[in-house]
Amino acid sequence: MKPVIKSHLLALAALFACLLLAPAAHAQGVRVLKDIPYAAVDGKTLGLDLYMPEGVPSPPLVVWVHGGAWTNGSKDSVPPFFVKAGIATASIDFRQSTEAKFPAQVHDIKAAIRFLRASASQYGYTTGRIAISGSSSGGHLAALVGVTNGVAALEGKVGGHLGESSDVQAILDYYGPTNFMTILAQSTPHGLSVRVPALNRLIGGRPEAVSELAKLASPVSHVDPADPPLFMLHGDQDPQVPINQSIELQGVYERAGLPVTFYVVHGAEHGGPEFFEPEPLKQAIAFLQKTLKP
Repeated sequence: MKPVIKSHLLALAALFACLLLAPAAHAQGVRVLKDIPYAAVDGKTLGLDLYMPEGVPSPPLVVWVHGGAWTNGSKDSVPPFFVKAGIATASIDFRQSTEAKFPAQVHDIKAAIRFLRASASQYGYTTGRIAISGSSSGGHLAALVGVTNGVAALEGKVGGHLGESSDVQAILDYYGPTNFMTILAQSTPHGLSVRVPALNRLIGGRPEAVSELAKLASPVSHVDPADPPLFMLHGDQDPQVPINQSIELQGVYERAGLPVTFYVVHGAEHGGPEFFEPEPLKQAIAFLQKTLKP
């Protein structure tokens, strides 16, 4: 892993950890259930952490997908802001690209959503409306899961609740790739140094060499009029995932007549506290509250 990526991930993890331990988000207001197993595949148990806001009966649910170039990261890197706003948050682990190629990651995430739906009465959240969110590669996976309900190649057979729906009702995407067929042409030299090896690990080659799989992995290829509302945030100085990736998905959504909001975080690079400053955070929370309202 490139030092800049490792440094970014460590800084982001530290930021989230500090915020989770801050007095406003202390355990007195949040019930935390760690390492809940949701499926087993390839000899590995997949788990999730559940953050429940205390004093909120039957809260809505957002599923958080961590970033890490599809190669690293963990469910520990979860923003505390959703649960502080009264929205239950499930942060999930899934198979990394070093363990299994795409679409294993999507199969795992959809299995987690099915598990969460089946387990709602046990844990106390409501699943009438579920949002999915993530950052960077996690944003890509969140968007892809959000626009592919019922796509057979991406549903998979992971987990024990195949009769449940993996559908979600809202997507909150933080600076995720959306089109593998265009991302390399849009990338800076630094972006290429990060993205090419990451895509090799995920889909087995450069997108033009495995175009069918690259298209299957691209959210822009799957948008249709039945897809849920989308809110995207992207820094206009992002050196790793070109901002054009979010612009592309915005355009596809608009052409399909779907509700989409694109918030440009001016001066921001690839992640960082700028994305959780008062204004972008207020708008992201408002989006979740509106779209998750019964």
